[in-house]
Amino acid sequence: MNERLPPLTALRAFEAAARHLSFAQGAAELHVTPAALSFQIKSLEAHLGQPVFRRLNRAVELTETGRILAIGTGEGFQTINTAWRNARRSVDTKSLTITAGPAFTANWLAPRLFDFAQKHPDIEVRFSATLRLLDFDRDEVDLAIRFGEGDDAGMFSQDLIYEWMTPMMCPKLAEQIKTPADLQQATLLHQDDLNFMAQTSNWSTWFKLSHLAPAPRGGPRFSQSDHALNAAMSGSGVVLGRFSLAERALRDGQLVAPFPLAIRLTPRYRFICPQGAQTRPQVQAFLDWIMQQVDDMYQDTGERHFINQNDLR
Repeated sequence: MNERLPPLTALRAFEAAARHLSFAQGAAELHVTPAALSFQIKSLEAHLGQPVFRRLNRAVELTETGRILAIGTGEGFQTINTAWRNARRSVDTKSLTITAGPAFTANWLAPRLFDFAQKHPDIEVRFSATLRLLDFDRDEVDLAIRFGEGDDAGMFSQDLIYEWMTPMMCPKLAEQIKTPADLQQATLLHQDDLNFMAQTSNWSTWFKLSHLAPAPRGGPRFSQSDHALNAAMSGSGVVLGRFSLAERALRDGQLVAPFPLAIRLTPRYRFICPQGAQTRPQVQAFLDWIMQQVDDMYQDTGERHFINQNDLR
């Protein structure tokens, strides 16, 4: 039996045709004619001594041997493609792809991006705002900013923001709500995207810690925290707002947080990238910049009495 590998061009032609189950589509992907691709596959079959396709009238299908070969070649070329992309990215110092949640991107990152662009005009920043956990290699992402308790084993991980929550409302509504007890008569806004956390981050806990009667039932529910904040800014009710997402609105006077009691959450924002990638110039520049932004954010958080979420379990 011939143990030598066939030409790489023949394997590449086979892999494309096997993936599409079409000589025409495989040829189009490789920018060759169907006749040229067919020639490469015939060369492969001669080298193997077995057919890898059954030629039907208007289609092809893999033989058993072809199916075995397709699994290995598919994985092999995917590995080669990933290695090539990673090699190109390793020498790229001019672009930076970041993934973060939609609310954090819109409320925290995007308003600050102009500052980063001014300080680093040579770096092109691309955002992927999604809650889906992206793969650094497959999705060609340089770094991620994630909120949660985190299991970042094998990655470079830097804590960024330790989140806390407290009642927030628009200034006009605050004229009517002078004390925590006044919240008993207010419309309370709820955020369902926090349900992954322990229930110590809800209105019931805040009312209990404030030595109030149980929180009133009802009130609008929102699937995203930033939507609840927008509703609070419009005067629709009071939200147990997350500081990171509300920080700009608090600073601009669109929201106020009049009561000192705040719950410091266990989940936190982390800066995550593959181990070693933090030394790439554009990644290091972004990390230095975002750490300074976080420091500036914490300069004025008001008079707060913090209770840690972990202590409530």
